[in-house]
Amino acid sequence: MAQNYVEYQFTVVPKDPWEEILLASLQELPFESFDDNEDFLLAYVPEDQHYPGFLNSIDLFENPAVTIDFKTTTIKPINWNSKWESEFKPIEIGEDCVVRADFHPAQGKTYELVINPKMSFGTGHHQTTHMMLEFGLEEHFDEKTILDMGCGTGVLAILASMKGAAAVDAIDNDLWCIENAKENAQKNECLNIICSLGSSLNLNTPKYDLIFANINRNVLLEQISSYNKALIEGGVLLLSGFYQADLSSLIACCETEGLVLVAEKQKETWCALKFVK
Repeated sequence: MAQNYVEYQFTVVPKDPWEEILLASLQELPFESFDDNEDFLLAYVPEDQHYPGFLNSIDLFENPAVTIDFKTTTIKPINWNSKWESEFKPIEIGEDCVVRADFHPAQGKTYELVINPKMSFGTGHHQTTHMMLEFGLEEHFDEKTILDMGCGTGVLAILASMKGAAAVDAIDNDLWCIENAKENAQKNECLNIICSLGSSLNLNTPKYDLIFANINRNVLLEQISSYNKALIEGGVLLLSGFYQADLSSLIACCETEGLVLVAEKQKETWCALKFVK
């Protein structure tokens, strides 16, 4: 069952440089995602990981040089179907790929990903998914074994399957996402995608030619070592779900594992990285 989230809305005055400093501190807590706009910073934490005094460890609130106000709201799971149908327009990724719903007419692209999100993340709208799809379009998948870690709607797994992957594993820790990914895989006739409920990898032998991991900074830092163990020699690791401010820590973590950075993308303040083992 999809879970509730607690939304924090932070207002920081002056914004520069204090909002970025606040963001770095917030990332030490179990927030799963952030959204920055002109007026405030939004941060989301699962309700079951939220507790009284949640922000007490952040010393920045005591700094007289900056004023930080915040309010919280409990966010219940959204039925994305109604929201999707009222707002969604097909999204083009480059010249050859489009992400659309099943109620949209075919667009005549080489890769037409039909995605109905229900309560899952991953439609191509968000900057991180868009960049990962761009990376995916640049890769060769013929006869390769692929992992989509934190699969959401399964959109990245579906692209890999459409591009000729031999086998694709899609893993998420949310049952709603797994059911949605299965439905979307069937809708796109991608019968070689295996969707599984889980939150980590426990592989002792290399298996995957390429791993997608579009999650968040904290989870990535915890799991990069397991991704590396699961990659074959010469395998590719594609990461997103984090800000530009997170680049140094993620790159350092990957380099410690012997992974080599070969490409980087950025959309607004969001980033994506490509490593080779």
